Amino acid sequence: MEANSENRIDYRAQAELLKALANPTRLQIVHKLLCNGCHNVSCMERNTGMSQSCISQHLQKLKAAGVVTAERSGNEVYYRAASPLVARLLAALFQEEAERYVI
Repeated sequence: MEANSENRIDYRAQAELLKALANPTRLQIVHKLLCNGCHNVSCMERNTGMSQSCISQHLQKLKAAGVVTAERSGNEVYYRAASPLVARLLAALFQEEAERYVI
């Protein structure tokens, strides 16, 4: 079946999304955000055991890919998973219910 011009699939964009998630550290960060809601880097540092600089670098890549959003509150920046598509992907990957995730 051939897709018409209105229903074209952007394979490049989907591949970029998968590339952003195809890193164990980024996958862990996104999964924890989906399970626990928004967090700042300090909270992620405690929950993952990773350094602040490592987490920040991965968050920049996730933000650029549209996987997470950031909201500033005073001196803190809070991150949240931004994509229902990513929630469904991770739910399938981890055999969990996407409805339990925080988006």
